Amino acid sequence: MQILAFGVQADEQPLIEEAFRGHHDVHCLDVFLTEDTAPIAAGHEIVSTSVNADLGAGVLEILAAGGTRMVAQRSTGFNNVDLVAAERLGLTVARVSYYSPYSVAEFAWTLAMAVNRRVVRASTRTRDFDFRLHGLMGRDLHGRTAGVLGTGKIGEAFARIAHGFGMRLLGWDVAENPACLELGMRYVPKDELLAEADLVSLHVPLMAETQHLIDANALKAMKDDAILVNSSRGGLIDTAALVGELRAGRFTGVGLDVYEAEAGLFFLDKSLEAIADDTLARLVTFPNVLVTSHQAYYTEDAVRQIVDATLRNVLDYRAGRRSENVLVPRS
Repeated sequence: MQILAFGVQADEQPLIEEAFRGHHDVHCLDVFLTEDTAPIAAGHEIVSTSVNADLGAGVLEILAAGGTRMVAQRSTGFNNVDLVAAERLGLTVARVSYYSPYSVAEFAWTLAMAVNRRVVRASTRTRDFDFRLHGLMGRDLHGRTAGVLGTGKIGEAFARIAHGFGMRLLGWDVAENPACLELGMRYVPKDELLAEADLVSLHVPLMAETQHLIDANALKAMKDDAILVNSSRGGLIDTAALVGELRAGRFTGVGLDVYEAEAGLFFLDKSLEAIADDTLARLVTFPNVLVTSHQAYYTEDAVRQIVDATLRNVLDYRAGRRSENVLVPRS
C-alpha cells in the first residue's frame, strides 16, 4: 500500500523514506494539503500531513470521497483538524503526541538570546564590515525573572534552561508541574506573571480557551522592556495588538517562530512575491523583532521521533490497534 505524504520538507524526505522502508511505500510531496491539492490523494487509503495542512471539513470530504480512510498528522498540535467532520466521514485521525521537547525549548531560548543580544543586527553589520557596538547593548538574564506560560514537557525544558541561567521562575498553567516546583518555580495568576517577568515564553496548545491568550490587555500588563517569545502556536498572540505596542516603542525584543496567519506563507518561498499580509509585513520591519518560519521543532532528533511515531500510527491503524496518538478512532 502506498501512503501519500503532503508538505514534506527536503531534509525530512529521506528520514520518512528510511523509516517506512520495508513497511509501506510512501510518496512524498512538497505541496501542502489544501482544497486545491486534496484531489491528488484519490486512491490513497492513508494520507500524512504537516502542521500547516488544511484539514477542515471541505478538505476531509474530498479525501473521504477519494478513498482516504486515515489521516496521520506529523505534529503534536491538531487545531487545524475538524475532528467532528472526520468522525462523521469515518476517517481515522492520529497525531504525534510526543517528540523531543528540547528542540522547541532550545529554539525558544535561541530567539530570546538573539533579540536580547541583537544578534541579527550585529551579524548584518559585520557582513558590511561595520564593527561598531552602538545599539547592540543587551542585558544579563542572570537574576532576572522568566515567566513560563504552559509548563508541560516543553515549558519544563525551557524552565530548566532558565534555571541554568540563574533566573527566577514564574509559571502559569492549569496544573502545577512538580519538576518545575523543584526548580523553584512559583505559580501565579497570568496577569501577575506578565507584570513581573522580564522574559515571557509561551508553551501552551492553541484551542478556543487560549486563542489570543496574549491580547491587548495582556501586552499592556507586560513590562515595557520585557522580551516575548512564542514558539508554540501563532494564534496565542493577537498580532495586530502586538504591532500596536511595538509601534509605541515597547519591548526589548520579540521572538516569534509562529504567526497566526502563517498558513500559505510559512514553509514556502515568497521572496519574489508581494506580501498581501500587511500585519506580517509591518511586524518584520521592527528592529527588535525576529520572525522565523515555524522551525523550532526542526532538529534531526525531533523529526526522526515524529516520523517514527507516524509510522507506528500507520501500523497501528492497519492492525486495528489504538494508541494515545489517536484523535478519531477507526470506525
